Amino acid sequence: MMFKHLFTAGFLGTFAVLASASSPTKCRCLYGQSCWPSDTAFSQLSRNLSQPLVHPTAVASPCYTNPSSASCSDVKAHFTDALWRPDQPGGYQFQNFESYIQKNGTIDACYLNVTLGFPCKQGSIPPIGVDVRSPADIQAAIRFAKANNLKLVVKNTGHDYQARSAGRGAFMVWTHHMKNLTYHEAFVPSGGPPQAASSAITTGAGDQWGDVYAFALQHGRMLVGPFSLGGSIGTAGGFAMGGGIGAFTPKHGLGIDNVLQYTLVLADGKIVTANAFQNTDLFWALRGGGPGTYGILLSVTYKAHPSFPVSIATFHANLTSDSVAQTILTEALRKIVPFTDLGWGGYMYIIKPNLFNGLWVAPNVSQSVLAKALDPFGAFLNLTSGGQGGVFYNTSSSYYGWYDKTFLGTSGSQVTGNILPASRLLSRELALSNPAGVASTILSANSIFTGIEMILGGQVNKIDSSSVGVNPSFRHSVANVLINERWADGISSVAIAQQIDMLKAHTKTLDGISTDSGSYMNEGSLFERDFKKTFYGSHYTALRNIKFKYDPSSLFVVANGIGSDEWDKELVCLL
Repeated sequence: MMFKHLFTAGFLGTFAVLASASSPTKCRCLYGQSCWPSDTAFSQLSRNLSQPLVHPTAVASPCYTNPSSASCSDVKAHFTDALWRPDQPGGYQFQNFESYIQKNGTIDACYLNVTLGFPCKQGSIPPIGVDVRSPADIQAAIRFAKANNLKLVVKNTGHDYQARSAGRGAFMVWTHHMKNLTYHEAFVPSGGPPQAASSAITTGAGDQWGDVYAFALQHGRMLVGPFSLGGSIGTAGGFAMGGGIGAFTPKHGLGIDNVLQYTLVLADGKIVTANAFQNTDLFWALRGGGPGTYGILLSVTYKAHPSFPVSIATFHANLTSDSVAQTILTEALRKIVPFTDLGWGGYMYIIKPNLFNGLWVAPNVSQSVLAKALDPFGAFLNLTSGGQGGVFYNTSSSYYGWYDKTFLGTSGSQVTGNILPASRLLSRELALSNPAGVASTILSANSIFTGIEMILGGQVNKIDSSSVGVNPSFRHSVANVLINERWADGISSVAIAQQIDMLKAHTKTLDGISTDSGSYMNEGSLFERDFKKTFYGSHYTALRNIKFKYDPSSLFVVANGIGSDEWDKELVCLL
């Protein structure tokens, strides 16, 4: 089922759940069980839908059926394409979320490399689903799932480190084709007064950020959104409900701070609007309570800000020794608070064995102003790394213009693989008072990859932590520090478990940079010791109360989601 089970319970749980003769009423029904709906039942469902039912399979499966087929050639050509994979109902951005580990350690997966000698298996990919194109499609899918007590998962792009859109033996609602962009010069939230009007863009459940950025620029606007290869991340998933971080969050606040309105289908099939004037408790909870928890989104309306020119500084250095790494990272960390307070956003990366690089994006700032701020840092990098470092500058008339050249042309880049992340929010207090200590902690985590997303602080820190449901830790943090572990296809489940143990150890080390172990859930670990505290903080109880007001039967349950601890590790049976 959920990838959380693959390794937290993959060696302790049981695969027999899919083959059991019956399913207790407190458990959801899965494919392979006697309770699973008949073909006749699915045919009846299909007659109420606008599209045929989909039968998701692993994207590499054509290469097992016929390695010389055109279908296999197409898979090989696009296997790592960030925009192609979301178009496949069984495609996920990272392969490990498509796989499943049985109790005996056998891995059910479908590797592209057929010479590894493993059969192609369904893994954690749902076997059937609804390709929804309208609210009525979603309502029909919800009615069917409830009537048959099915485990339900919602998938848009499959770009998810928490595997919330995967589910072994589950019934899928696939929202990827619900695309509908609308520009509003003066959007008034439903039920709001005329003076609440503002420029806005409404995105459909299936829209992706690359398309949205281009659409916004056509109207002289920009939205607060994320970086992603090919612009492939969806606008109405984890970003819209899990916090939402990007280059301009220091200037305009988190993604959820910029949401004006949601429309969604609840577990009872009702279509509701949530904003500052209607269903205000739900509006509060959706802005940080996580995706796949309160309902299925139909649309999200975001504030649209005037477009502006940007200046960009990219930097790099060779970390020739441990002491050089400590010195350079300490100096880099000193820039975070003053720069994010100016509304600048940045990213920096440490990639073993010795690569250090990154960038700062400054909105409405000239190149000369940016250079004045960063030229000393460039000289420092060059000197400290023995002539192997520096800063370079670029400008663009709009954020989208730079983003298009930098990210939208990279859709064919490596986006798949087997990856598990963990993250911690860097305390503003520690970044100011002890950058050397923070640098030492980050380096001692010893991850193969470390990303420091310098995109909190600024406006994010100025917004009242009680105004939205997101973890209050965001309001006193200035960066998200991300680490991950990776592995090759075909390695054993024992070897994977060792990678996970390393991730857990590295995560524990990172606690030293946060005053409350806060984490950005969309880039967080599946193996947190206390996911309630880490992902939701003091808001968890309120979020849970709202969850059960709108979804009393817990139709929507996801890994590390609100109320998920009340289910088994497969998220199938109530405890």
